[in-house]
Amino acid sequence: MDHKVGNVMNTNQSQFKKITPRLSLGPILYYWSRDQVFDFYHSIADTPVDIVYLGETVCAKRRLIKPDDWQELAEMLQQAGKKVVLSTLTLLEANSELSSLRKICHDHHYMVEANDMAAVQMMANNKPFVAGPALNIYNSRTLAVLADSGLKRWTLPVELSRDTLAELHRNRPEGVETEVFVFGRLPLAYSARCFTARASNLPKDNCQFRCLDHPDGLLLRTREYESFLVLNGIQTQSAKTQNLVKEIDDFIELQIDVLRISPQSRHTEQIINVFYNCLHRRITSGEAEQQLEHYIMSGECDGYWHNQPGMDMINTDAHSEHSEEKVCA
Repeated sequence: MDHKVGNVMNTNQSQFKKITPRLSLGPILYYWSRDQVFDFYHSIADTPVDIVYLGETVCAKRRLIKPDDWQELAEMLQQAGKKVVLSTLTLLEANSELSSLRKICHDHHYMVEANDMAAVQMMANNKPFVAGPALNIYNSRTLAVLADSGLKRWTLPVELSRDTLAELHRNRPEGVETEVFVFGRLPLAYSARCFTARASNLPKDNCQFRCLDHPDGLLLRTREYESFLVLNGIQTQSAKTQNLVKEIDDFIELQIDVLRISPQSRHTEQIINVFYNCLHRRITSGEAEQQLEHYIMSGECDGYWHNQPGMDMINTDAHSEHSEEKVCA
């Protein structure tokens, strides 16, 4: 397949009015009860989010939500006007997990978010797919290879910067959308070990589902009692919440297609509304930042976006003045 990139695409895009990015809700990264998951998505149905990712991406032992449950939720959300995407596991460790992956990848009703290359291989040239943030997409060549296999949207890896995003987005293959993780604790790493079980002196095979005790992960602090990391089963997250609401104008200027919010156990609906109101000029980015402060757990960060250490929060006087004066455009 021959993909046109670079200047040809930019010329075509410049002929149109700047788009407002759509909002997406990423998959739940934590282990919640069945009732909590159902209640959560029924509340999401009434929010202005455009795209909803469904499925277990962290641990195959989290089986409170069955495949039929995910299908029921998908149908409900689709009827509410949401675009539903089924998400796959990020780390596969058993043949049973491969079998489950095949069923998801061969689902003809919904697009699939591939979070590892096994999923990409299963869908290659068979159906369009989304590349999740766990795929290592660091250059335009990778985007071109994935586009040849059916890629329709890619998500910027959370550790990459604004400058890298701008380059990759500018040179992406024609017809491929770009998505950015703009709010939530950052998924940093995955391991064959379960750190939550280890923290309770339990083996992984007999974890007793301790993740259920930590609906937003298990917070780790340094000896100086500073928030450091969050343990979420086999996944390690940032303790601080990445919050890029102040970059809304930049996302619109760059013509980014989708902005992703990661679910947390409380206040997700309010967070979605704040981003929506900012995108649609109802509040300024400075006002949005103030409103989001009430919903952020253990501090915020945006270091990776500025090509700095990820846990840092980069605030310049010039940016602060700009966010107070300029309404999100």
